[in-house]
Amino acid sequence: MDVDAMLEYRAMVAVDIERSAGRGDVALLRIREVLLAVLREALRESGIDQRACRFDDLGDGVRIIAPAGVPKAGLIHPLIHELAVRLHAHNRTAARSTRIRARVALHAGDVRLGRTGAAVGGPLEVLARLLDARPARDALAEAPESVPVSLLVSQHVYDETVRHGYPGIDPDTFRRVTVAVKEYTADAWLHLPGAPALPPREPIPEGAASNGAVEPGKGDRPASRSKMVNKASGRGVVYATQNGTQHIHDTGRTT
Repeated sequence: MDVDAMLEYRAMVAVDIERSAGRGDVALLRIREVLLAVLREALRESGIDQRACRFDDLGDGVRIIAPAGVPKAGLIHPLIHELAVRLHAHNRTAARSTRIRARVALHAGDVRLGRTGAAVGGPLEVLARLLDARPARDALAEAPESVPVSLLVSQHVYDETVRHGYPGIDPDTFRRVTVAVKEYTADAWLHLPGAPALPPREPIPEGAASNGAVEPGKGDRPASRSKMVNKASGRGVVYATQNGTQHIHDTGRTT
């Protein structure tokens, strides 16, 4: 690392191609080429100067550190929309071996940037954990084939950008999840651009969120449309949804 590396606040995005292993070198080279091309097109449509971005090859993906001053909102909209639209168009005519679905992670923070192009810092480690997070993997795997992208943003990005509802960003299309990768555990927010709209969130019973009524890792995922609340023997209250999951709130426990 350069001794004169500068500490700068930057927004950063990382992209990883789903199930890239086992396709063979020819297919891998092709999907890497397509991914980089559509990312550059999406950056251009978002008004972000590619020449000022730092690109890092991740093998089956890429990490992009945006130029100083680029707002985090710009890396969500229109960038993610443009990326999803272009990947969808590519997949419609591509052979199965060269179709692309991708996980995208977004974070921001202080990183040290050297003159040689090297970059280090804790935010880059967080970005890597978000990119590898199970909730994003599962969401993309379970989504319709027409949905080519899953986006996972850090709590920091959600707090400073998503929740404000800037143009093109709807906070109601993001769902809180728990990320637990290696030594890193934190909340993050999941979004599937182009996926069918989720039903409206139902209110969580008073006191349930702080007493274990929400399953770990499920965050504030919308509950099913029907819900029943029954008294149980002892001091508990049972909250059950129509999918059969039960959550017991111990009303006699002290904190």
